[in-house]
Amino acid sequence: MGRFITCLLSLVLVLAMAGDVQARSRQNQPQGRAGVFDYYVLTLSWSPTFCLTNPQNEQCDGKGYGFVLHGLWPQYASGGWPQYCESDTRLSASDRAKGKSLFPTEGLLKHEWATHGTCSGLGAPGYLDAADQALGRVKVPAIFEPSREPHYLPAAEIAELFRRSNPGLPEDGIAVSCSGPELKEVRVCLTKDLQPTSCGKGVRSNCRSGQIRVPGIR
Repeated sequence: MGRFITCLLSLVLVLAMAGDVQARSRQNQPQGRAGVFDYYVLTLSWSPTFCLTNPQNEQCDGKGYGFVLHGLWPQYASGGWPQYCESDTRLSASDRAKGKSLFPTEGLLKHEWATHGTCSGLGAPGYLDAADQALGRVKVPAIFEPSREPHYLPAAEIAELFRRSNPGLPEDGIAVSCSGPELKEVRVCLTKDLQPTSCGKGVRSNCRSGQIRVPGIR
């Protein structure tokens, strides 16, 4: 019996120490603070690629989208980003109405506000206004108007087409993201006042060399 009690006490002690280590580990995690970041990444998703693997999503319900807003993401110049920052602001009915005019689905709107928008320090109305302004300042090249015909071109050419359509966008101010052999997203780096800027560490193109496929709409 005494041996059992000793083992039980040892187990309790081990569990308490483990809990203490986990608590201190959580305390040592860097926490994002609203408004504390260096620049934005405006992320435009090529909807036909998304819909190849998510055909049941409401975004893919015959709407014929080309590029859609994935998000406006606060970033650190040294790499990484804040997320899920504390915020007293919730999406109001007017915020949701505004957001649905920017994002392809309300589900994406809610996710992007909770994950990234809360870290802007602007509150929900200010963040949505910033996303609206950013969309208005980045011109999508005419070749990417929604079409049923796919295009094939190198990722470097996609970036160059965006630079030509957006004078002032630096060579390292854009990144092209792929899903396998297909275009997934174009990411444009912007200052806090939404001017073109160089991307920070970690925002780079990840597409293979040679031509990639830009799927057509279905």
